[in-house]
Amino acid sequence: MTADSVATPARPLPPPFYRWIVLLFVSFAMFGNYYIYDSMAPVFDLLKEKLGFSDQQLGLLYTVYSVAAILVLLAGGYVIDRFGTKRSITLFAVICVVAAVVTAATGELAVMLVGRFLLGLGSEPLIVAVTTALARWFKGKELSLAFGLNLTIARLGSVSADLSPSWARPLYGNWQDPLWLATAMAGVAFGAALLYWFLEGRAENRYQLGAAGQVDKLERGGLYSFSPSYWYIVALCVVFYSVVFPFRAFAIKYFIEAHGASRELGGLLNSMLPFAAMVATPLFGYLVDRVGRRSLFMTLGSLLLLPLFLSVTYLPPGRDVSVWLPFLGDFTAPLTLLVVMACLGIAFSLIPAVMWPSVAYIVEERRLGSAYALMTLCQQVGMAFVPWFIGFLNDRFTAGPENPAGYAPGMWLFTLLASLGLLFSFLLWRAERGPGSHGLETITIGKGEGGV
Repeated sequence: MTADSVATPARPLPPPFYRWIVLLFVSFAMFGNYYIYDSMAPVFDLLKEKLGFSDQQLGLLYTVYSVAAILVLLAGGYVIDRFGTKRSITLFAVICVVAAVVTAATGELAVMLVGRFLLGLGSEPLIVAVTTALARWFKGKELSLAFGLNLTIARLGSVSADLSPSWARPLYGNWQDPLWLATAMAGVAFGAALLYWFLEGRAENRYQLGAAGQVDKLERGGLYSFSPSYWYIVALCVVFYSVVFPFRAFAIKYFIEAHGASRELGGLLNSMLPFAAMVATPLFGYLVDRVGRRSLFMTLGSLLLLPLFLSVTYLPPGRDVSVWLPFLGDFTAPLTLLVVMACLGIAFSLIPAVMWPSVAYIVEERRLGSAYALMTLCQQVGMAFVPWFIGFLNDRFTAGPENPAGYAPGMWLFTLLASLGLLFSFLLWRAERGPGSHGLETITIGKGEGGV
C-alpha cells in the first residue's frame, strides 16, 4: 500500500456553538451597517436648521448611496469572488468606517455626499458578503433560521438608529455628534468583521466548511427572457422599496415639522416600521409556505399600503396612548400615527417573506443569480430617484413647520406609487391563473417538508 493510497481523514464539521458564534459576529457587522445607513434621518431637521440644507439636498444624501449601490451591482461581486468572504467582509467594513468619518467630519454638502457614496460602495457589498459567508456555515433549514436571525439583528440596527434621539439624547444638541456616534457603530461593525476573519481562518485549518454561496451577478445574456410574472414581482419590489425607504428618510423630520412631535417621538414612530417588519416577516413566511396564494398576499399588502400616507396627512392624530420600551421607559404617542407606521412595517415585511422567495419558483436555478441581481438593481434605481424627488416636492411647496400642508404632494406621490403596486399585484395574479402559471398560488410546503 502506497502513501498515496491512504485516504486523508475528513475534517469534522464545525460544532454548532462555533457556527452560532460566527452568525453572531457577522450579524453585529450587519447591525452596524444598518445603523450607519439610518443614522442620517434623525438629524435631517438639524441639517436644515444649522447648515441650511434644502430638502432636495437632504434627499441627495440617500440618492448618492443608491447610485453607488448600482455601480457595485454592475461590478458583479468580483471582490468577493476574488478575495473570499473573510477578507471581503473586513474590507467593506473598513470602507463603511471611512464613509462614516467623511460624512461626520464637515458640514460641507459635497463632502457629506462623498461620504454617503462611499457608504453605498461598502454597505451593499457587505450585505452580499455576509449572505455569501452564511452559506458556508449553514445548510438546509438551519440556513433559513440563520438568515432570519441575521436579518433580525441587522434590523435592530435600524431600530437603534431611530431610537437614538432617546437613548443618546445629549448628543442631539447639534447635527455632528449623532454622526460621530454612527462612526462608532461603524467601528463595531469593523471589530465584528475582524473577529469573523479570525474565526473563519481558525476554522479553515480545523473543520470542513461548505463552499461559499454564489454571489448574485448580472449576466447580460438572457436578461430579456424572464417571464411576465418575474417582471411583475420586480415591479412590486421597486414600488415597495421606493415608498418605504424614502419615506423613512424623511419621516422623523416630517413628524417633527408637520405633527409637532419631539425628535424622540419621531424616532419612536419611525422605529415602528422595522420593528413591525421583524415580527411580521417570519409569520408571513410561515403562513404563505402553507397556504400558497402568494399574489393574493401581495395584493393585500398593496391594499394595506395604499391609504397610509394620506392617513398621516389628513386624518386627526387620534388620542394619545402610552408605549413602553425596554431601557427607555414610557412614551406618549398619537394612536393614528402608531397604527399607520405599524401597518407600513407589516406591508413591507411581505418583501422578504413573499416576494423574494417567489422568484425561486418562477426562475430556473441556474439563472437565479441574475434574477436577484437584476431585481436588486431595479430597486436601487427607484430608491435613487424618489428621495431626491420627494425633497424637490417639499422645497417646491415650501414644506416645513410653518406650512405642514407642503408635505402633502410628497404623500400623494407615495400614494400613487402604492396604487401602482396594486396594479402589479393584479397583473401577477392574472398571469398566475393563466396557462403559463408557475404555481405561485398553489405551491405549499407542508409539515416536515421544505428545503432551505
